[in-house]
Amino acid sequence: MTDCSCLSVILAAGEGTRMKSSLPKVLHRIAGLPLVCHVVKAVQGTGESDIALVVGRGADEVRAAVERFAGPVSAYEQKDRLGTAHAVLAAREALERGYDDLLIVFGDTPLVEAQSLQKARQTLAEGADLVVIGFRPPSPSGYGRLIEEGGRLIAIVEEKEATEEQKKIGFCNGGLMAVRGAHALPLLDAVRNDNAKGEYYLTDIVALAHEKGLNVTAIEVPFDNVLGINNRAELAEAEAIWQDRKRQEMMLAGVTLIAPETVFFSHDTLIEADVVVEPNVFFGPGVHVASGAVIHAFSHIEGAHIGPRAEVGPFARLRPGARLAESVKVGNFCEVKNADVGKGAKVNHLTYIGDAMIGASSNIGAGTITCNYDGYNKFKTIIGENVFVGSNSSLVAPVTIGDNVYIGSGSVITDDVPADALALGRARQVMKEGRATELRARYAALKAARAQSK
Repeated sequence: MTDCSCLSVILAAGEGTRMKSSLPKVLHRIAGLPLVCHVVKAVQGTGESDIALVVGRGADEVRAAVERFAGPVSAYEQKDRLGTAHAVLAAREALERGYDDLLIVFGDTPLVEAQSLQKARQTLAEGADLVVIGFRPPSPSGYGRLIEEGGRLIAIVEEKEATEEQKKIGFCNGGLMAVRGAHALPLLDAVRNDNAKGEYYLTDIVALAHEKGLNVTAIEVPFDNVLGINNRAELAEAEAIWQDRKRQEMMLAGVTLIAPETVFFSHDTLIEADVVVEPNVFFGPGVHVASGAVIHAFSHIEGAHIGPRAEVGPFARLRPGARLAESVKVGNFCEVKNADVGKGAKVNHLTYIGDAMIGASSNIGAGTITCNYDGYNKFKTIIGENVFVGSNSSLVAPVTIGDNVYIGSGSVITDDVPADALALGRARQVMKEGRATELRARYAALKAARAQSK
């Protein structure tokens, strides 16, 4: 890639009225990440580039979201909506710094890939002055056409202004551009608003550059790279495309997906080779699954680290802070939150483990609960190694269970238990001979009396 300095102007000031949302359009999410942050990620993938973020509605929210993802950025507000060229010029202060390359991208095109932007910058490095990113949709209807002559791009014509011959052109404008820095401001300042809407259109710089004798060219990228999001239906379409890409990437990297179309990933999901993922699994943000693990069907995992050869599910939920060591088993209808589960430990059935540490080789019986919350504060449960916790036990935090402890089923443990002890915390069983017959007779009489009174 070229070593030229680069400024990426990300246009994120659109109103997004068709989203019908109180949230700025570019903050709607795909794979758990705001649309604009997907664009930032693609820009960062091209190499070193400063970012100028052009914002409008929800300016502070948009800037904060980008900075949480990418660190400090320069933001510029487009106070009046006077077109795309006007939006780019909102970042005039940044443009005047004199970068070698200028990338112009849109905050609502989350599927743009770094290689497409790299291709545009490489075309600049090879001698172009202005590069327009184009695509070939199944039907060009509704898109601006790229008009080429002798291998050069001479104009972009919107469909309503195109001739019948131009409408037959299948090469369409994707909106994204790369411009040699020295030409950027002169071209943008030359754009006029003598059109029906009185707006300054970025596409006009193509004809202006051609008139100046500059080298203007178009490159082709896949259609999905320039797919803009304007409403919830298009948001869902983009999510589906992103997920398909990620599934393919995972499988080619050595992850087995039994039913790929039913597995959903987050933007930062990390799964190592030789992991098996069964159907209907959802990965939220912050998940790392180590090699050899098996994620059984219908599990929901977020903010968790799953160690080598661990097993999760079916129907398990791992919440943020869950850390499973090697060969841990978290089984059906179990929930783990903010807890470390040691090597070889088992949490097999119908169990809640929250704010806890479980030592290696311990076995947590069905229906066990770490009672971590008293309505005001969270407390921690510490369970040592090789501990057996009988079914249907409640461990009332804060409490520490030593190594090699045995806890009888149905116990409520409120005090610390020393190593190697047997702990029983339940009421003694009481039996009343013959009372079952007496109770049945009494209940039957009461039922008959109620029926008679009706």
